[in-house]
Order: sequence, then structure tokens, then C-alpha cells
Amino acid sequence: MFMTSIGLAVAAIPEGLPAIVTIVLSIGVTKMAKRNSIIRKLPAVETLGSSTVICSDKTGTLTQNKMKVVKVEDLNTKITEENKKNILRLACMCTDCTINEKIVEGEPTEAAIVNAALEIGENKNDIYKIEKRVNEIPFDSERKLMTTIHKVGNRYRIITKGAPDILIKKCKRIYNNGKIEDLTNNNKATILNKNDKMAKEALRVIAVSYLDMDILPSKIDSNLENNLIFVGLIGMYDPPREGVKEAVRKCEQAGIKTVMITGDHIITAKAIAKELGILKLGGIAITGEELDKISQKDLEKEIMNYSVFARVSPEHKVRIVKAWQANGEIVAMTGDGVNDAPSLKIADIGCAMGVVGTDVAKEAADVILTDDNFATVVSAVEEGRRIYDNILKAIQFLLSSNIGEIVVLFLAILITPLLSKQFGVDITLIETLLPIHILWINLVTDSLPALALAVDPAADNVMKRKPLKNTKKGIFTKGMTWRIVYQGLMIGLLTLTAFIIGLSTPDVSQEEKVKIGQTMAFYVLALSELVHVFNIRDNKRSIFKTGIFNNSKLILATVVSASLMFVILFTQGLRDIFGLVMLPAMHVFETVMLVLAPVIIVEIFKLLKINTTKDEE
Repeated sequence: MFMTSIGLAVAAIPEGLPAIVTIVLSIGVTKMAKRNSIIRKLPAVETLGSSTVICSDKTGTLTQNKMKVVKVEDLNTKITEENKKNILRLACMCTDCTINEKIVEGEPTEAAIVNAALEIGENKNDIYKIEKRVNEIPFDSERKLMTTIHKVGNRYRIITKGAPDILIKKCKRIYNNGKIEDLTNNNKATILNKNDKMAKEALRVIAVSYLDMDILPSKIDSNLENNLIFVGLIGMYDPPREGVKEAVRKCEQAGIKTVMITGDHIITAKAIAKELGILKLGGIAITGEELDKISQKDLEKEIMNYSVFARVSPEHKVRIVKAWQANGEIVAMTGDGVNDAPSLKIADIGCAMGVVGTDVAKEAADVILTDDNFATVVSAVEEGRRIYDNILKAIQFLLSSNIGEIVVLFLAILITPLLSKQFGVDITLIETLLPIHILWINLVTDSLPALALAVDPAADNVMKRKPLKNTKKGIFTKGMTWRIVYQGLMIGLLTLTAFIIGLSTPDVSQEEKVKIGQTMAFYVLALSELVHVFNIRDNKRSIFKTGIFNNSKLILATVVSASLMFVILFTQGLRDIFGLVMLPAMHVFETVMLVLAPVIIVEIFKLLKINTTKDEE
């Protein structure tokens, strides 16, 4: 009884489970790194696979961030070459790009402007020799403007570029074919119509203005960005990244909503979103200005209808993430700037850009995308689902095996008197399994296949099923618990049956009967678990439809574990250590049948659709 109690204690503890789960996660993280996703926190793997909403920036994530100027407009129906040259000349001065041997380096939007100016013979370096830059007011996401100050002779020139709908409000006059005129309401309407037209063509539009001053104020701040002279509009095209449209479609199939969050004009954002399949019929686009008029409670009620958020600030991003989370959604958020850190931190999964992302953003994130690509986020979600599935497989396998061990030991205790009486064996001799048997199975036999499950390929439908919500409640769903329990009982009863068959061996001593029974129980328990691991790979489909041989590492692990079992049996010294005997020929066939029984039983359960519960259908 004492040894049985030790055996129960050993059986009750899945010794290898913590190590196996950690190893599974680590293997998954390594694979993700090869797919351009660096996981900073191991638990993020599980959360990624459960994501229900992906909030993505537009520029550089959904698009290539390879801007090219394709249109320049002013007030007139047809722009003159002189006006076009003037607009690009002023715009390139208001940039932080550098030119080294005609190679432009800097932020893509600004680089596109500088390159366009170079094409018409306006070199920023040459201009700066004449109109030296003396100060600046950097761009920020709230103002959506950037201003540089230049010394032109004895005067100062203020050049401001930024969002047309914001900059136009700062202008009082307009430059028109060499003349400076009042900016009338009709002029404003014409400019804004041209802006909308370019935006509908999926162009990012930048407005340019200037102001000449005799004396600069003592304080250089955003107050300088007033009473400006409007010059014109620059339209740039940023083509969508290859594979993003397919990635968005894959998200839709997987039950994941893709949301665009951008600082661009709403019309531009809608055009790109429609092209990529993000904004569909019935979907709504909203601006940051409109968001400010909505309470957080109302936003939470309506958030499911929104697919595009334009002209948003970092504060808006935090509100958007919280609104999704309030509806029980698991949110993945992309970002690259310092101001994105709060939204990356509060999101369930923060994804920082590895190429253009700041150190602050990367520190706040759970995942770093080394290629800044939305498609990489989706592939990370897919990999996360695969890893999560494989962890569940390993847990189900190990716990059902442990329950089987507990069942056989516990039931043996209950029926020991009956067995003693039935087979004429001294009650003190009856021990179904020795502690060394249980320990060997837990640490060696089960561990290798459980580890091999870590590299099990993703199911065919991994990105065609709805994401798991409320994963914080734990992994033990009704279906998971049911399978662990019934499969554990199955293994336990098969093992106990093997022991009883061994006790019934005729014409041998009591001690020999017990040893035969223990040997049969040990081998049925170990080998049936090795067979059962293939059942666990898919809870719905037949073992014969899952591709038995598509995980070579699982095959290898099973063969190695089985081989070690036979090494013990056929090596005299090891056989003595484990308290085993060679089985009589009459019991070999029975042992084989009991070993294969889990396949038959689970296949019947799958056929009858009782291997899963209704909530898993």
C-alpha cells in the first residue's frame, strides 16, 4: 500500500508539463522570428492567436511607405510650370531630408517632395545656400503641421506644410500666378474640392504656404502659423504593400476585424481602405474631430460599426483600443512613434515597427515587426494560433495520460480484495504499477511526443475559424475537460484490464502472476499513450485524415520512446530494475490489442461527434 501511495503521488504530478509548455512557446517564438516577428514576452504568443481586432496604421504598414509625387495643384484649372516649380521649391525647403550625391535620405513623405523638386532642377542644398534655414517648429501629430524659418536677404521667410484641411484655416491670402490675393471662400472651396478629388484617388495630400516677415517675434512657436499665404497642393501616391489585401481577406475568414487608424485625410483613408477590403459596404469611417464629440460610452456602443479612423491623435488611439476591449475584443495595435506608446501598452498585443519605430514604442510593445508589414502581423496571428493549439494538444496529452495513471492505481486499490480472492493471490503482493514505472512514463515516454507536438503543422482551417475569446478564463473549456477525463478513464481502464489479464495467467506462481500483470500494465499504459498522441492531433477529424506522417518529429519521438520501452524489456539488467518479466506468448496478442484500442475508441467518439462539445462545433 505504501508503494501504491507513492505511485499515486508520482502519477498525480505531470512533471514535464511546465518545461514542455515553455519549450513549445520558445520553439514558436523562434519560428516567429524567422517570419519577421520578434516576440518580447512569451505570453504574447497565446494572446496573438486569440486576437479578434487588429488596429493598423496605414503608412508603412498597409502601404509601402514609398511615396512618389504624382500631382501638383494650385487654384487654377491647369497649373503652370512656374507655379509647380514654386510649390515644390517651397515644400522641399520645409523638410528635414538630406541630399548626398543626389541620394535623398529622410522620412518617405519628405523624401518624395525633395526628389520631385530635384527632377525639376531645384536642389535643396543649393537653395539653403541662398535662403539659410535658421529655425523650425517640428511636426507633431496634433497640429499636423511643420514650419521652417529661413533668412532671405534682410527678411525672414516662414514656410509651413501639412494637412490641407488644417493649413487652409491658417491662411488669409493666396499666391496666384505671381500675385498675392485675398483667400476668398470661393477660393477655399476650390482648393478643398481639389484636395478631396486627390484624396479620392488614394493620394496623400500635403498643402504648402509661406509668409515673409521683416522681424521675427522673440518667441518661436505655433503662433507663427497664422495669416499665411497659401501656395498649392502636392499629391503623393503610396502603393499598398504586396500581400496586404490577401492578409486582410485572411483576417476576415478568421473572424478578425481589420481597422485602419491613420493621420491622413478621411477621403484618402477611405480610398485605400476600400482598395484593401478593409472598408466594406455598411462600414463607417470617422475622423478624430468627430471622435471628440462622442463620449466614451457612446463610442463603446458604436465601435463595432467603425472600420476607418482618420486624422486621429495618440489620445484617440487609446480611446479606440479601450472601446474595443470594453466589448470583449482582444486587440492587437500597431504603432511606431513615441506618442504611440500608451496605445501599444494598453492593447492586448502591442506591435511596434522594427524599421521606423522608436525605442520607446519598441519598449512598450509585445511584438516587434522587423519589416513593418501588416501581412507579418497576420502571419504572427496564424503562428500564434498554431502554437496555442499545440500547447493545448500537449496539455491534453499529458493530463489525460496522468489521469489514466491515477485511475488505474486508484481503482486497483478499490478492487484489490476482489482480485486477491478471484485469482488466489496474496493481497499484499498486488501492485498494479511500481513508482519507477510511473516516473519513467511521465519523464521519458510521454515527454518526447509532447515536445514533438510543438512543431505540429497548423490545421487546414486554422485561419478559417473564429478566434477564441475570453482566453483569460483558462484553457479548461467544457470540451477540453471532457476529453481529458474520458480519455484518461479510457487509458486507465485499458491498463487495469491488462493487469487483470496478467493476474489470470495459469500454471505460474503468485509472484509471477503479479509480475506478468505489472509488465502488461506497464507496456499497455506506455504504448497506448504513444498511440493515443495521434488521436489528439485533431479533435474532430479522423486520425486517418490528419496526415499521420506530416510531422516527422512526432514519428521520430514515438519510435524513440517505443524503442526505449523494448530496450528495457529485452535487457536483463534493466528488466530486473523495473521488476518486469518476459511476457508469455499467449499475452502478446492481448497486449497489442489493448495498445491499439485508444484509436478505435476515439475514432468511434469522433464518428459519433461526442469527442467535442456543442460549444466547439
